[in-house]
Amino acid sequence: MGRILSRALGRSTRSLTSPREGFDPAHPWFLTQRERGNDATALQPWTAGSTARALVHGSTYFQALLDAVEAVGPGDLVLFTDWRGDADERLAPDGPTVSQLFSAAAARGAVVRGLVWRSHTIRLGYTAERNRTLAESVTRAGGEVVLDQRVLALGSHHQKLVVVRHARDPARDVAFVGGIDLAHGRRDDIDHRGDPQTRSFPDVYGPTPAWHDVQVALSGPAVREVEECFRERWADPAPLVRLPWHVVPELLRRRPLHEPSELPAPLPAPEATGTCEVQLLRTYPRRHPPYPFAPHGERSAARSYAKALQRARRLVYVEDQYLWSADVARVFAEALRRTPTLHLVVVVPRHPDSDGGITPPSALLGHAEALQIVRAAGGDRVLVLDVENHAAVPVYVHAKVCVVDDVWAVVGSDNFNRRSWTHDSELGAAVLDTDRDPRAPTDPGGLGDGARTFARALRLELLREHLDREPDDDDDLLDPDDAVAAIVASAERLEAWHAGGRVGRRPPGRLRPHRVSSTPVWRRRLFVPFYRLFVDPDGRPFTLRLRRRF
Repeated sequence: MGRILSRALGRSTRSLTSPREGFDPAHPWFLTQRERGNDATALQPWTAGSTARALVHGSTYFQALLDAVEAVGPGDLVLFTDWRGDADERLAPDGPTVSQLFSAAAARGAVVRGLVWRSHTIRLGYTAERNRTLAESVTRAGGEVVLDQRVLALGSHHQKLVVVRHARDPARDVAFVGGIDLAHGRRDDIDHRGDPQTRSFPDVYGPTPAWHDVQVALSGPAVREVEECFRERWADPAPLVRLPWHVVPELLRRRPLHEPSELPAPLPAPEATGTCEVQLLRTYPRRHPPYPFAPHGERSAARSYAKALQRARRLVYVEDQYLWSADVARVFAEALRRTPTLHLVVVVPRHPDSDGGITPPSALLGHAEALQIVRAAGGDRVLVLDVENHAAVPVYVHAKVCVVDDVWAVVGSDNFNRRSWTHDSELGAAVLDTDRDPRAPTDPGGLGDGARTFARALRLELLREHLDREPDDDDDLLDPDDAVAAIVASAERLEAWHAGGRVGRRPPGRLRPHRVSSTPVWRRRLFVPFYRLFVDPDGRPFTLRLRRRF
């Protein structure tokens, strides 16, 4: 008991009651500590002086991860969390696998620690067995990976982060945050032919489903903040296995109910490396017993979107696996109604990631409701699209990205649904680059914020891919209105080619208008309860639910 208490109270060298120094109490884009709504966390409100690099596609991220972890040695630190982890997933065509990468780091003397969601059995369509294989293989090699079920009964740990710290060379420290799991199906590239190591997926996506995703690499002071997110979870004194239907099988198999060991004392934050301010955004539900670092939960991801959208004037660009929830859609709808010059461009998957049972119909019901809300608010200023590759096979969009007026950008694990904004654990990195892009329009929003280099570069990289553009062919994508016109024209040409029987050369571009069929009344009545309780549950305190606030 003493060890658990010491871990709960002494999990960080930072004092949770000490003031955060060096920050203006107000920020036009970032949440202040009060606005975060969680005084128990040791996170700084935001950090300055970091470098942020967008890693578009799993193959890009995996190579960067491989380079970082293969360089660690004795006394270095490697920390990671995951929703799903496949031990045998190759990070490059010839390997190593995920398990081999972390196991080799531990064998070289690095401290390797991991938190992987315990998940549910594969017989229910989940990945408990695969996650256990990864945890056990790295632990046998000298690391320590635990299966973490310290969530609500129907919840999950959805954060996907890796932190690499160097005891003797902190300039090489790096943290990765975003939506990409260390799992089958993720190692795709810009051509979107899919990962050779596939996962079970609907047939409409083909034998090797194409996968579009984004991660961000951070260096500088923000690395220490990502590390703190891991340390807070690692030191949570609640039992790793909490629910009876999880505890009993562990006892029957005579598996010890593992308690995480102590982590080494944290190193100081790395020195400044770049021009980016970074704010980490999270979701934790209100749990019993409470998270010590978020006793009332945390909904900074949801709150940050609400604050950023208040400043949106020209273009909100979104890529998301889900746009399901009416509660989330209302936040975007308010921005559209408030600002008649604002466009919303959303890129989503064409089809759900499951084609069996009652989950897909209920998910599509929530998706249709959300789209109806934003379209009612913005009319033709709302553009919703999906993606296909050059073989006309749909691409599954798993990214969780938002760029507002080329100023504020966020890459994370949280989807645009109520589950991600209130119920599961999530982590995103909001980036505001102090370096300004000199190309016109130099201030798209007209509020004096300017166009920031990271946000604009991320949006242009994504649009160049979707429109089949070269890096020097984006002049008409700089201005928000011109960009929307270019997207519409490209999508209409591709749609007309399909409607005409695919005769002649396929036009450039990969975006098509996204359509959702209307749902009969009987189906809505049948699936709404299941959707609200299981597919998109609400982790907010009851008073916030009543007020429809986050």
